[in-house]
Amino acid sequence: MEKRKLKLVNMKKIKDGRFIKNYQLTYLNQNTQCEKHYEMISFNEMTHPDDLGSHNGGVAIIALYHGKLLLLKEFRMAVNEDVYNLVAGRIEKGETIEDCVRRELHEETGLTLTNILQILPPTYAAAAMSDLKMTFVVAEVDGDLTHDHLTENEEITARFYSPQEVSQLLEQPNFNANCQLVAWFYCFISIFAKEGWPNVKA
Repeated sequence: MEKRKLKLVNMKKIKDGRFIKNYQLTYLNQNTQCEKHYEMISFNEMTHPDDLGSHNGGVAIIALYHGKLLLLKEFRMAVNEDVYNLVAGRIEKGETIEDCVRRELHEETGLTLTNILQILPPTYAAAAMSDLKMTFVVAEVDGDLTHDHLTENEEITARFYSPQEVSQLLEQPNFNANCQLVAWFYCFISIFAKEGWPNVKA
């Protein structure tokens, strides 16, 4: 195994918010013995460097209904704008991944889970700033879209989109990054691979 140039030697909490905690990591450059301080955030209470990335925090759902892709248009407070996103949320204590998928679908869209096609291994959601891990789940859903279960602090509009509709949405800038990639590959598989790349001269 290749020897790392940076070695994590210390971790300490520097701020404890209601939901998010800030930590300072201290790395040692093994060539010059200089310390590098790096700040990151986490939803988890951590006391040892081995705790980093040890918790699977939530799910993101690639939901399909008769070939159409479910997307949310939701207001996100951190950017003060509407953003296209997948149904997603944190795994609550005692929940399985399937439990979380069912609950989040119900809360955000009113839909029911009918079939899980694939559960991907957990992946880092924002490795440059957090140890948050998410599990992507590809699923088939059914039911009537409703927003009756949203809280007073949520603004969400859910809709199923055809590949052609998603390709038009991709011209807009306000996407969650992971959702944008899912939408692009959804279009690529459904349209571009069959009809060729649009607006490209041979």
